[in-house]
Amino acid sequence: MDLAHGLSGLLVGLLVGMTGVGGGALMAPILILMLNVAPTTAVGTDLWFAAITKMVGGAIHHSLGEPDWTVVKRLALGSIPASILTSLVLAQIDTGQIKHGLIIAALGVILLATAAAMLGWGRVQNVVLGLDEPVAAAYRRRQPALTIFAGGLLGVMVTLTSIGAGALGAVMLMALYPMRMSARRLVGTDIVHAVPLTIVAGLGHLVMGNVDFGLLGSLLVGSIPGIILGSVLATRLPTGILRPILAVVLAATGIKMIMS
Repeated sequence: MDLAHGLSGLLVGLLVGMTGVGGGALMAPILILMLNVAPTTAVGTDLWFAAITKMVGGAIHHSLGEPDWTVVKRLALGSIPASILTSLVLAQIDTGQIKHGLIIAALGVILLATAAAMLGWGRVQNVVLGLDEPVAAAYRRRQPALTIFAGGLLGVMVTLTSIGAGALGAVMLMALYPMRMSARRLVGTDIVHAVPLTIVAGLGHLVMGNVDFGLLGSLLVGSIPGIILGSVLATRLPTGILRPILAVVLAATGIKMIMS
């Protein structure tokens, strides 16, 4: 096991356990910027890293009966076809330099969006809850179509960058279903939907040869104790302070990637 890769998994697991932020937003930039992993390999490997870790979380939430399966199905109706189409487009881009540049630019933009989502976590819900009743009624009627559309956006983002299924997905659900989603149900729905999405996206990258299984094993070995330790520390540390700091780091990383 490469020590640097194991330590990266430990760091990401620790931060995910403490803040609840999806590992993709942390892992892919670390692999690319600090460990010099090729962008396509970083994304492909990170997708399987996310799929495996979210399977565990998804199984727990399923056993507790927390996910909203109607919403999961609506999201999947948009995300799975979008993920397949995005994989097909990526497979047709033959020039590695163009593909790498596209992925790095997309990573930068989505990191900025993730940072904004973390900082505006509760404000989105308040805006939707404050809508006038006629507007709110029309909004509710459009919820199924809007949810499928949101799933489509997540499918493209996750397949292209491995980021989006965590913080961005949660904010989308909060905006779409402010009354229907309790905090636990929102997390459960977001995680359960992310499992098939990351598997489908990961399969696309696997076919393209973008998955490094040795790297994946090293990351998982480090992340498991990291998540356990982070979850314990989360009860003792002020996550209200940690989230904004992490959001600033993600935003700075996103700007660096866009400008590179």
